[in-house]
This record gives sequence, structure tokens and C-alpha cells, in this order.
Amino acid sequence: MNISNYYWYFKSALTPKFCDEIIAYANQQKEVMAVTGGYGDRKLNKQEVLDLKRKRNSDLVWLNDTWIYKELHPYVHIANKNAGWNFDWERSESCQFTKYKLNQYYDWHCDSWDKPYDRKDSNHPEHGKIRKLSMTCQLTDGSEYKGGELEFDFRNYDPHMRDESKHRVQCKEILPKGSIIVFPSFVWHRVKPVTAGTRYSLVVWHLGNPFK
Repeated sequence: MNISNYYWYFKSALTPKFCDEIIAYANQQKEVMAVTGGYGDRKLNKQEVLDLKRKRNSDLVWLNDTWIYKELHPYVHIANKNAGWNFDWERSESCQFTKYKLNQYYDWHCDSWDKPYDRKDSNHPEHGKIRKLSMTCQLTDGSEYKGGELEFDFRNYDPHMRDESKHRVQCKEILPKGSIIVFPSFVWHRVKPVTAGTRYSLVVWHLGNPFK
């Protein structure tokens, strides 16, 4: 698939008050260790935890609140249109509030898989859907932490296979608090290790039928 825009951003779109409300609300909820899609929902053994943390090391909280979706959805629609993607999408997954503390990170990955969701209940609203659009909201200002850079690699294969720095793009546009970035879920990206402070973000994936 050829696309002319690999991401679309909105600088300081969300108010500081809204960002602070999400942080305060999420910090009152149950925190879980971040995992990747290959592990599912089962409990991991010690070796699996070690293997996972080589790929991803962060803490998160799942949020499913209407007031959050209501604020974010207009930006997805605008980005999808203005970037020229015009992807058909139907619903959003749970919001992922993510904490990147000292030395935490998420190595190269893409958010979508080759196969659509296969839920046990065929009537589940996510059954047969794939992630089409990813959204990241910057809840802390870039001046509040060091490291934690969001980087993209726009080649259509795992950057670990050919690690060429010239293909990387560091997204500095969303460093201001309240900034939003939307991008196709098949685009490879990573969050580099945080070296000071804490980086808070909110990630949402938007689902639709598989591409034809």
C-alpha cells in the first residue's frame, strides 16, 4: 500500500486540564504490566517476563470511558481525511494509558497483525477486525522528562532486520503537552528509553474490516 503521509499530528490539541484529568484518573486505577500481542491474557512465567521486557518495559492502565473517546474521536476523523488515507474504521479499542518511567521503553513494533481478531464469540464487535489507525496522545510535556523519543521507520519490514538510521524519523512535533499523532497501524515505531522523569501517554487503536 502506497501512502503519501505516514502520520498526521495536532500540536497542543488537548488542554492541559484534560491531560491532567486523565493522568489523575488513570493513576487511581489498577496498573498492569505491558505485554505484546503474542502473549495474550494468560499469566506469564519468569522467563517469559524477562523475554518480554527485552522488547517492552512499561506499565499501563486500560480505560473505557465515554468522555475520553468523545474528546479524541474528532481528531481521528480529521487525520484520516486530511492525510488522504480514508480508511474505513468502525470502533475503538480500550484506551491504553502508558507510563514510561526511568529506563522504560518499547522497542520497534507495529500495532497491526496479518490476521484479524479471532474472538471466541463471533458476535464480539472486534471479531474479524484489524487495527487500522493508531493514535498517541502526549499527556506530559517534553520538558518534563528526558529520552522517551517516539521514532518511526517507514519501511514495510521489521527495522531489526536492517538497522539503518537514515530511515528513522523522530517525531518532535508532539513533544508539547496535549499533542496528538495519528498514523496507520502497520507503520513501524518505537519509544526509546526514558532517562529522566516520567512520560505519560494515551494510545488508542481504531478497528475496521481487513484491507482488500
